[in-house]
Amino acid sequence: MTLLFEPITVRNLTTRNRIWIPPMCQYSCDEQDGVVGNWALVHYTSFAKGGAGLIIAEATAVSPIGRITPLCAGIWNDEQQIAWEAVVDSVHLNGGKIGIQLAHAGRKASTHAGWTGSGSVAIAEGGWETVSASDIAFEGYAAPRALALEELEGIKSEFVEAAKRSVTAGFDLLEIHAAHGYLLHQFLSPLSNTRTDIYGGSLENRARLLVEIVIAIRAAIGDDLPLAVRFSATDWIEGGWTEADTATVAKWCVDAGADLFDISTAGLSTAQKIVVGPGFQVPYAEFVGEKVDAPVAAVGMITTGTQAEAILQKGIVDVVMIGRAALGDPFWPIRAAQELGQAIDYVPKRYLRAIF
Repeated sequence: MTLLFEPITVRNLTTRNRIWIPPMCQYSCDEQDGVVGNWALVHYTSFAKGGAGLIIAEATAVSPIGRITPLCAGIWNDEQQIAWEAVVDSVHLNGGKIGIQLAHAGRKASTHAGWTGSGSVAIAEGGWETVSASDIAFEGYAAPRALALEELEGIKSEFVEAAKRSVTAGFDLLEIHAAHGYLLHQFLSPLSNTRTDIYGGSLENRARLLVEIVIAIRAAIGDDLPLAVRFSATDWIEGGWTEADTATVAKWCVDAGADLFDISTAGLSTAQKIVVGPGFQVPYAEFVGEKVDAPVAAVGMITTGTQAEAILQKGIVDVVMIGRAALGDPFWPIRAAQELGQAIDYVPKRYLRAIF
């Protein structure tokens, strides 16, 4: 069996292969309510039918002000939780496993979706005041308010309550979003965190909020469910967050109860200087994988089964995330099996005469 189609087990989760779908924002909730609907149900079910090992649902806000846009999903109330339960049930009925990414956008919240405009949504137009580690704006966005020390307990509680709701909704894995310039990344990077209290300054202090959230979520959900953390391994800016920082903090997160690391890059600032190409982020996942005793997932312009298999064959990365290629073809895993000559038993029988 190819490594790509070998199952992987993390705590009580076993996925049928190592092709996972990363979180990808859909901006498809009704304005302001954060409740997923038919789009989410069909969207995520299509990946289950297409053969993915695990699907991680889009960045899902732990509070109203944690949404990236007014159209983003949430899981801070009963109505949202119940809507997610329908999605989870559909994925499970179609042979898939599904996780959820718990997120707070921080200073990158209250923005327009790509097709509704650009920059921040004005408060008079349905936007809201944003918060961050410090009062430094993301370029082109409204300036955030620096969170007071006493407010951070509330942020942690919001993540914990969202995690509990996610367990009740039936998700198979939880992922904490500490990447792409959102709130926890804003605390991690010295470019966006200039605090002088115990949550700023040293690496240990800047990582404190994330590590405390990992500890609190693990205590709340027990020992069965896997808990992942998504990092941007580098800011791609001199003097910013680095892959060495990522590896160090990932080790602390393992000690705190995390199981797996989903390694992306960038998103903190428009000053980033990214060198883009096929698999351009894979070396960062490999760097972390060599330093941390935990499974690591790689993502970023992985487009063929041969490429994905070659990444796994190096023995450093444990999972490949297929994002945009799977958006274009939800049956990417089945096509990759054909490409690699790998027999699998989860091709939908109703589709056999068509394309497989």
